[in-house]
Amino acid sequence: MNENEQRPQAPAIGADDPDLDPYEIEFLPEFRAGRGPRGPFVNGSGVVIGDHMYESPQSPLSNWTEETDPAVMAGDEWVHPFKDVGFLTSENRDYFERGIPPKGGIFAHPDKDAAYGAAGDGVSGEEP
Repeated sequence: MNENEQRPQAPAIGADDPDLDPYEIEFLPEFRAGRGPRGPFVNGSGVVIGDHMYESPQSPLSNWTEETDPAVMAGDEWVHPFKDVGFLTSENRDYFERGIPPKGGIFAHPDKDAAYGAAGDGVSGEEP
């Protein structure tokens, strides 16, 4: 490329045009219906989701302390239904664009109980 040619510009991070969003994929029709909003939205914590501006004054990440419960950032209200970097993984693209389900057990530990000790007494699922 010589100095007179301009490089093609990627969509600006934070642009609200869903057709240009760098984190969207081509969902099969069965995965488009009922997904939720295509544009950015404000979740229950007052944080804009889907604008790719990950630092915001209302975000628990911007106000984290030792007392912050990580569960405050769990759930669908923290993931945009169309614009999420996780959609770009090969597994998600295979599933959502091609209809190829993920292989089972990729995150399983066949010889480990990942919940062992979760109840506090060393035996998963029982009250202490």
